[in-house]
Amino acid sequence: MLEQFEGIEPIYPAATVVLLRDGRDGVEALLVQRNTAVQHMGGMWVFPGGKVDEVDYSSDRDKYQAAVNAAIRETHEEAGLNITAEQLVYLSHWTTPEGAKKRFSTWFFVAILSDGQEVEVDGSEIARHRWVKPSVALAESADSEHPLRLMPPSFVSLFDIADCQSCAQARQRISGRDAVVYEPRMVSVDGGICFLYAGDAGHHDSSPNIKGPRHRLYMVDDQLEYIRQS
Repeated sequence: MLEQFEGIEPIYPAATVVLLRDGRDGVEALLVQRNTAVQHMGGMWVFPGGKVDEVDYSSDRDKYQAAVNAAIRETHEEAGLNITAEQLVYLSHWTTPEGAKKRFSTWFFVAILSDGQEVEVDGSEIARHRWVKPSVALAESADSEHPLRLMPPSFVSLFDIADCQSCAQARQRISGRDAVVYEPRMVSVDGGICFLYAGDAGHHDSSPNIKGPRHRLYMVDDQLEYIRQS
């Protein structure tokens, strides 16, 4: 089922799961690397997830429940992990901005793994996986020679929990607030792109130079910088 944006570009519903566990040095998140041969986001490190399929819809066609079902299914297909709807906490919703080659309407969930399941990637669409502290992943993404390649939604999601000391703290933070809705406005800047999010002074008019609050991400020279200032 496709949503239509202004009757022009198809927007595909999708779901993503930020899987967390308590590691030896704190919270760790599961990242999987898409095969470099895959056309969409090949080589990128992402969270398990994918498009909502027809099989994910129940008779009432509820979009949120379909996203939950897709999140569970995709986590098993891409990482070999079994999770339940009760484990999922609604983190955020992202809509790919106008101008992108392919657009998605994606529900992001957090789930905590505490039962010792082992990750098993399919070896085709997903090439590798790793458990990594969010702060380490963010630091590696800034490595100019061998960067950990992240998309903005993954970067922001990791940033959101990078200071959490445990999965319980991360879950408490996310459960205690409304899910954040991201409808980025994409504008060109010197050397790259600026994504303006709701709450940024320039979001409404797609004007990054307007004075005021900042809620944006820069993708410049293959480096990501997230800024949120009131």
